[in-house]
Amino acid sequence: MIIVYSPDHALQEGRSELHDGKIVPCFESPRRAALVLAGIEAAGLGPVEAPQRFGLDPVRRVHDDDYVAFLETAWDAWVAEHGDHDALPFTWLAPGMRRVLPDHIDGKLGYYAFDAGTPITAGTFRAAGVAADVALTGAHRLADGAPCAFALGRPPGHHAGRAHYGGYCFFNNAAIAAQALRDRGAARVAVLDVDYHHGNGTQEIFYDRGDVLFVSLHADPKQEYPYFLGFADETGSGAGEGATANYPLPFGTGWDTYAEALDHALGRIAAFGAEAVVVSLGVDAYKGDPISRFRLDTPDFAALGRRLAGLRRPTLLVMEGGYAVEAIGLNVAAVLRGFMDAA
Repeated sequence: MIIVYSPDHALQEGRSELHDGKIVPCFESPRRAALVLAGIEAAGLGPVEAPQRFGLDPVRRVHDDDYVAFLETAWDAWVAEHGDHDALPFTWLAPGMRRVLPDHIDGKLGYYAFDAGTPITAGTFRAAGVAADVALTGAHRLADGAPCAFALGRPPGHHAGRAHYGGYCFFNNAAIAAQALRDRGAARVAVLDVDYHHGNGTQEIFYDRGDVLFVSLHADPKQEYPYFLGFADETGSGAGEGATANYPLPFGTGWDTYAEALDHALGRIAAFGAEAVVVSLGVDAYKGDPISRFRLDTPDFAALGRRLAGLRRPTLLVMEGGYAVEAIGLNVAAVLRGFMDAA
């Protein structure tokens, strides 16, 4: 298993977020990636390599130019107006309002963000770019013939859409990697999202395209964040009709129920004829995760890895969520070990 990692992820270190009506320390922190790396090294799962630099052109293949420009300048604009503390929005667009980009940084934050849990900091733009490079490096290793790779980057990405951020995500690393695989010659690519939360950004990016299949297992949006996308009747539009498949699952879901949905999802990917698979690997379906309500245990993540390997496709696993930090290294290592053992 090729492991791609950069310590520059630590440049994104938010101080606080709004959670349950309180300002609390960020659940998404540099410690997550450090513990995953430690778990991988302790398990002896493969060489760790630094990412290549790709610049912003691959990012702009899935994100709007104005959005990328906003992220590049947001911190300086915020500091000039408010000083050196995390940038969080306090007002958002609602139905009936006009989608006109404000001049003021507070308005811009509310224009591009969809929650108050994703602080922009001094290092956000650099860290997000490095996370994209980590995923792109893994994608190019697959395109060059590697059977599998793990992109250990942060901040995560699957909540970021063409022109919005949230859920700790700024650039959609999995979508950027999937597009890179298409650009390197894969006729069809599948993105399988196993994070506890729905990958709303990835779905939005590929919703009207038939060349990238998006399949997601996640908590029912009637009950859980991000609430407004991820329902079973969302199947794609236009050329993408039938190329989106959502499996919303109730609070308390354990392995038996999860595995049944997973097997169905893997069947969809096989039938699609994907030439490569990108997995948005969140391990926040873990029973001890502080912001999730599924009941998977560490051995279940090993079983997940074995099932992923059963697709027999070149596979890039991209790190997403997982906030039970004491167990995150064990859980990610279990997925990778399960995959390797079955490959």
